[in-house]
Amino acid sequence: MVLEHGGNLRQASIHYNIPINNWLDLSTGINPNGWKVPLIPATTWSSLPEDHDGLEAIACEYYNTEQLLPIAGSQAAIQILPMLRRPCHVGVLHPSYGEHEHAWKRNGHHVTHVTCDNIDTMLPELNVLIIINPNNPTGAYFTLEKLLSWHKQLSKRNGWLIIDEAFIDTTPQLSLASHNPKSGLIILRSFGKFFGLAGIRLGFICAQPQLLAQLSAHLGPWATSNPARWIGMTALQDTSWHQTARQNLIKDSSRLQTLLNQNNLTPTGSCPLFQWVSTAQAKHIHAQLAQQGIWSRLFSAPLSLPFGLPENESDWQRLDTALKHISKLHFTETDG
Repeated sequence: MVLEHGGNLRQASIHYNIPINNWLDLSTGINPNGWKVPLIPATTWSSLPEDHDGLEAIACEYYNTEQLLPIAGSQAAIQILPMLRRPCHVGVLHPSYGEHEHAWKRNGHHVTHVTCDNIDTMLPELNVLIIINPNNPTGAYFTLEKLLSWHKQLSKRNGWLIIDEAFIDTTPQLSLASHNPKSGLIILRSFGKFFGLAGIRLGFICAQPQLLAQLSAHLGPWATSNPARWIGMTALQDTSWHQTARQNLIKDSSRLQTLLNQNNLTPTGSCPLFQWVSTAQAKHIHAQLAQQGIWSRLFSAPLSLPFGLPENESDWQRLDTALKHISKLHFTETDG
């Protein structure tokens, strides 16, 4: 089974017969104005990656945690973690990033969907609880107090609380990484979303040392490339860029919310990297946008569309024009 993700522009290009360079991609929630990569030293291409080159220490400082493991994107940890427990009962937030559920089911675990409203009721039945904070695609946030309470309950029976913090960089004060290492508390951090560099495949997992050692053994040597490690070290230390990027993302997310509101698509939830619109018209809007060369990600349960941020003023105007066109078509069809 292959799950659908954001991106997939090549497929969209073929299906809608629009050249790939003519698309405006709003489907991923990746910062469209990411950190600008300088010239990478030639030595990073000619030598094998080495641990203890400084990346771990720099990342620990950025994520405000004591110990972590660099990985090839948080997806690597998502795939391996289910292998480290015997089959058990796993609660996965729904709707959310589908790879979590897929990975645990594939490894023989019993997976139950949980919602923000019923986690407290369901928790006594669970051995593992998986939360995305803020959630993808709904943008829902969970408080530190609530998360620590769930962890405390799970840890009493050797359970795990896994928190995927892929979109939390704009609100670092809400991260639970500073509470690690704790037994049964596992934090996944994505580098690509906030820094806008998904292509280098870099992420981090914060957990207790024994679990990190197990993960490292499964990953084997050279789990992250030299260029990715060099970029990670350099970008994670660029504190001036971090501050400016957070301010700009929050401002642009607010602008996107206003734009959607003005075009009768009131967001149901949001975070600084995307706005989530839950609507029965999601399939229609997705198709209408695609016909205009604007790519969005369609969720079927519930029917909804998360919208990422445009990159520049031209893209903002293009989105506004497309949404106005769709809104006009909708009202014309309704009137007819």
